[in-house]
Amino acid sequence: MRLLSDLRAIVGDAHLLTDTELKAGYQTDWTRRFSGEALGVVRPASVDEVAAVVRACADAGVAIVPQGGNTGLVGGSVPRGGEVVLSTRRLRSLAPVEAAGEVVAGAGVVLATLHAHVASAGWGFGVDLGARDSATIGGMISTNAGGINVLRHGGMRQQLLGIEAVLADGSVVRRMSALRKDNTGYDLAGMLCGSEGTLGIVTAARLRLVPPLPVRAAALMGLPSVEAAIALVDAARRDLPALLAAELFFEEGLSLVVEHTGVARPLHGSFGAYLLLEVADRSDPADQLLAFLGDRDDVVFATDVAARGRLWELRERHTEAIASAGIVHKLDVSVPPARLAEFIRRIGPALEAAVPGARLILYGHVTEANLHVNVLGPPAEDQAADDAVLELVIDLGGSISAEHGVGVAKAAWLERDRGAADVAAMRAIKRALDPQNIMNPGVILGHER
Repeated sequence: MRLLSDLRAIVGDAHLLTDTELKAGYQTDWTRRFSGEALGVVRPASVDEVAAVVRACADAGVAIVPQGGNTGLVGGSVPRGGEVVLSTRRLRSLAPVEAAGEVVAGAGVVLATLHAHVASAGWGFGVDLGARDSATIGGMISTNAGGINVLRHGGMRQQLLGIEAVLADGSVVRRMSALRKDNTGYDLAGMLCGSEGTLGIVTAARLRLVPPLPVRAAALMGLPSVEAAIALVDAARRDLPALLAAELFFEEGLSLVVEHTGVARPLHGSFGAYLLLEVADRSDPADQLLAFLGDRDDVVFATDVAARGRLWELRERHTEAIASAGIVHKLDVSVPPARLAEFIRRIGPALEAAVPGARLILYGHVTEANLHVNVLGPPAEDQAADDAVLELVIDLGGSISAEHGVGVAKAAWLERDRGAADVAAMRAIKRALDPQNIMNPGVILGHER
């Protein structure tokens, strides 16, 4: 095929994968629910190579699926059939940290690598998440990733100062200056952030850094109910200036983590909800957290790195433990904070009515009323569980995608969530920037009408 020859000429033999076994790792997403056969996997090493690949695909009329670390959970980073997967993993340039607290990173830089790089220069990066060892900066921008520190620092859009991206015609947009004030025209970086590769391929970004918060303390609490956990977090937001993270999980998930990993159960007995709080500051915030907790009995307190790591393991290994139990239907949703307890109360019965016997595991970021709804039991192709969850979310005035993106998994629900006028505007932007519809077709907007 002429296109494959052209791609091989751009990136070299070693970086165009057409063998079935070599393509396999790029063709199925983390949930194992979404997969497809790629025409080929191309791995460019520079923005010029990315642009050349895009032009070649556009000339051939072949669609492109951009892919970073392939940690996506909504089917948006894997082929549906016949596309070229463009992996950004070789775009790993990482500039020295600038004195103003900024850094330019290639799209293929892994989050953990970025954290280590900026820490060595005395800075921190505001976004952190459980997939830090494999998630890439480009993928995180494309999905506007959130994670565990949104409470303090916001999501990826809040860290984005500039962007370099290749559009559907192979042209390169680049706004990477270090200007602190720049109000010239549309915010293309903000628009590309969260677009899931449907408008262009992010190749590099200028990122805002944050002052380091080296001294930390954490506490895991067992509480009688989700209402009690929410009330405690509301008080913590008001009374704990050093609060960095507040994570909520439940007995079903904790038991699965303990069973899967062999880690020790931290508290005796079973509780209606578990709440993990972490505080961080330049000086020791432990006394502040202890004073806030008062004389509670059902608390495990940790200040050293190892002990805090053991507490965080109970939360962060939920994903791994759930995946070990079978194919997971993973819904990332948010609801108005005032309706979070109602959602948790209603989701079990709603799911049981739709898929009798399904196993439900909830956890999430309580300050943003963002829950990860995990359903085990239904076959991968069965949408009944997904529909039951999203129907309840819409009914409560929530969002079908809090931080993982829409992908293909939830495209059919976009108009129910955003409304017809919003979706029409999105389609107009998509057609203007990608008239051939070659950039990740089917993602977010579904099939073009």
